[in-house]
Amino acid sequence: MDAIATYALRLGDDSLILGQRLSEWCGHAPALEVDLSLANVALDQVGQATHFLNLAGELEGKGRDGDVLAFRRDVMDFTNCLLVEQPNGDFAQTIARQVLFSHYQELLFTALTASKNATIAAIAAKAVKETSYHATLASDWVIRLGDGTDESKARMIAGLDWMWRFADELFVMDEVDAAAIKAGVGVDKAALRAAWDARIDATLAEATLVRPAPRRATTGGRIGRHSEHLGHLLSDMQFLQRAYPGATW
Repeated sequence: MDAIATYALRLGDDSLILGQRLSEWCGHAPALEVDLSLANVALDQVGQATHFLNLAGELEGKGRDGDVLAFRRDVMDFTNCLLVEQPNGDFAQTIARQVLFSHYQELLFTALTASKNATIAAIAAKAVKETSYHATLASDWVIRLGDGTDESKARMIAGLDWMWRFADELFVMDEVDAAAIKAGVGVDKAALRAAWDARIDATLAEATLVRPAPRRATTGGRIGRHSEHLGHLLSDMQFLQRAYPGATW
């Protein structure tokens, strides 16, 4: 793939893997309201993924559509960030992952509405409305858990501690990002960090939580270096197409 196709692929992979992760909560969330909320967020993410992966396939020009890219690639061919593939853990750990990613994604999509690629700009314009809700939902739960009982606070602290090491990768720039910016298609993710920090710090302050201590960033997802968790996720997500190639409903 060229840089622009890879850029679209990364956007799609982030949304696809997070959508799959969140779908694991269906029927298992702590309350009906939460079950429905997480299912809706998952559907939004999969919808975004469908558009971005279809675009990546078109730009690649090899006849692969979004379904093929989702269900026929091996784990090392995925380009999602490591944060979205992390296990759900308990509800607080899921919310920790969501608050970190959703605020990043809302800022990213807002910037991408100005992309010179009309398709990316259109997807982002629709998706930013969805991610704004996702970010608000996640922040509200961080506050409720952090400023709740001793147990909910402890679980929220543990969830943030697990996810924090993967946050820096969201803002890492490489040659794909540089090429997308040069073409007027992509945005400078590093420039989003200050606004993201401000949003996260404001949420943590209201939740009476302390920002986790800095640590060495864990990276590699963008170039196919994933945790063991992604392989297990894909074994479930890709089973039908792997067992019955080309099957349709």
